[in-house]
Amino acid sequence: MSASDKYPSESGRRRFVKGVVGGAALAGVGAMGSATVNTLTTSGGVGGGSTIAKTIAHTGGPAPRGLPQIPLRVTDDGYIEGIWPETTTVTQEGQEIEVAQEELGGETYTGAWFQYCGVESQENVQPNFESDNLFRAASGPPYDWQSNTYSGGDRIHIDDFDDYTEWGNGIGSEGVGKPASVTWRSEDAETNLNAVVIRSPEIEEAAQNNEWLQASTDQGFMAYLNVCTHFCCIPGYKVLEESARYDAGDGTYCVCHQSTYDPFTIEEALFIARPRPEE
Repeated sequence: MSASDKYPSESGRRRFVKGVVGGAALAGVGAMGSATVNTLTTSGGVGGGSTIAKTIAHTGGPAPRGLPQIPLRVTDDGYIEGIWPETTTVTQEGQEIEVAQEELGGETYTGAWFQYCGVESQENVQPNFESDNLFRAASGPPYDWQSNTYSGGDRIHIDDFDDYTEWGNGIGSEGVGKPASVTWRSEDAETNLNAVVIRSPEIEEAAQNNEWLQASTDQGFMAYLNVCTHFCCIPGYKVLEESARYDAGDGTYCVCHQSTYDPFTIEEALFIARPRPEE
């Protein structure tokens, strides 16, 4: 079977939908699969369970669902800041626990969106972890423009995306979206949260008539946690020419097992968020 036949291509039509997608998403619990659902939702930790997350669309390959979107805003001084949900107390299995959860754009946004692939054990997804929430440049980014503009740890600024309607790097189409490889909530943490920020005219257009996108994107900027939901690898947006073989030249591609995602299509995914370890 050729690489192009391995996973059937889907329609290139971009869509912004509000439905729960794919029964397989419920079984997807990161790298370990549905057989571990019972052990992952017992009293060994807190804050896990059935979760509906907003994700960039999974378009091909073995990943069970898309990558969780990170809501964001542009600050008054032009920096790009991820939105972390407010901390609140809820009762779960008879216990009062703290969770990061708030209503945003008509949806329930929660820190549980990021509780998979071991991320749930990181201190920077704990509800009360203190961070300025600004996106900061990752070290060794795959984009020449970013390497020439930022050092690792620098704050990402809107002025450096002025050419987003024309930018290209020879992979896929030009003018689709200008990316930056970033970390989030990681300045004082032992482990990074790896993410991608993209400024795109497609996001600007879609947000005009979409309550969620109006609340979770800003001036064409959107972001997502860059951890593949299959085996926890780090995918790339417009990084490898090979991605075009899997209809992902303008999308996000995971080289490990050829899972593909469309960052300009936002959908809902139902999955089992892993509990956080006891604090």
